[in-house]
Amino acid sequence: MGLLIWLDGKLVDESQAMVSVFDHGLLYGDGVFEGIRVYGGRIFEFQAHLKRLYESAKVIRLVIPMTPEELAQATEQTVKANNISDGYIRLVITRGKGALGINPFTCGRAGVIIIASTIQLYPPEMYEKGMKVISAVTTSNHPMTMPAQVKSLNYLNNILAKIEASDANVSESIMYNQQGYVSEASADNIFIVRDGVLYSPSIQAGSLEGVTRSVVIKLAKKMGIPFAERNLTRFDLYVADEFFLTGTAAEVIAVVDIDGRTVGSGKPGPITGTLRKAFFDYANGNTNY
Repeated sequence: MGLLIWLDGKLVDESQAMVSVFDHGLLYGDGVFEGIRVYGGRIFEFQAHLKRLYESAKVIRLVIPMTPEELAQATEQTVKANNISDGYIRLVITRGKGALGINPFTCGRAGVIIIASTIQLYPPEMYEKGMKVISAVTTSNHPMTMPAQVKSLNYLNNILAKIEASDANVSESIMYNQQGYVSEASADNIFIVRDGVLYSPSIQAGSLEGVTRSVVIKLAKKMGIPFAERNLTRFDLYVADEFFLTGTAAEVIAVVDIDGRTVGSGKPGPITGTLRKAFFDYANGNTNY
């Protein structure tokens, strides 16, 4: 027996967890999702994730057929059924089964899928030594196409940037918006440190309003680390003293090389290390934060 998957109102074995070939989530990437961590049996920042999910659905006029309370209960049930203490949740809402053609109003009830499993995005040694990244040729989506704040099932733009990273034999790629400002990595948010100040691109530059990003900003402020949002260019990344990425799957991970240029000392920096430790303390229930 494999994982138990929540599928449209009930838990089923993963071998039986199937969607229709006419589901618009499959046909057109029409839907929204959240990736959520579980630490020590606790669903991390659950309310923030649910809020973003329902806001994303509202923007694309997708009606989630469950209240937030019902969806939370189903998620907790799925985590418990799979005995997940430290792991990862993928919560997916598809447009549902409809006719061929992009018209979403041919679809009936939206589909709800909840997967609770484990994840390891990068090897442990990379968190100690840092990663290499490149600047992607693929740009972020224009905000008049799909707002970056919507966590949609259509990730093709980010996938193309990830392919660029893979082709360059590095782990991540940095994406820029149409004005040449830094937006985000293919799957993570971006921070740099320069002269003791922590910077991150604003959401308006084209990045997802990451839950882990928000936690790191909160922790930095509580620890007295100066922080500012501002437009960043490739120059800012090249001359940064420290550089790190954040994300639900990635958590907090240092960047030590971008486009063949060494970042700082070539090792994860002290502020990065401090915030990484603070994040894990916070995620595991340390009330000092």
